[in-house]
Amino acid sequence: MFHFVLFWIIVLTFIGSLVNLWQSRADHQRLYSASLITAMSVVLILLFFFTRIFAVGAQDRAIRAEENLRHFALTGKRLDPRLTIKQIVGLRFASDAEFVKLAEKAAAEGMTQDALKRSVKNWRADHDRI
Repeated sequence: MFHFVLFWIIVLTFIGSLVNLWQSRADHQRLYSASLITAMSVVLILLFFFTRIFAVGAQDRAIRAEENLRHFALTGKRLDPRLTIKQIVGLRFASDAEFVKLAEKAAAEGMTQDALKRSVKNWRADHDRI
């Protein structure tokens, strides 16, 4: 609903506000309200994207903490600080048996998130990501 309904409603509202603004350019009484509607449509678009960006950022922080705790429970050490958040997000799919070795390999070789996902042999699904 968020991506496929709300997004298109916001886009159509923005397009309609631009049409309204264009038609109101000669009528100064309508121009002010048309400008406000267009400004609010822009705000809705920005809000739509920031809402998603902030949620994903919060999830990435939670994943970093979870995987750091997981690594600590398995090894007694924190994750290598060279690992990027994208690498850590990619590592969350690895089973405990392969997690530590993949984390070391990712830090040493600078593996991409996709390469990490492809390296996972025993996939651990993440059904909680929004």
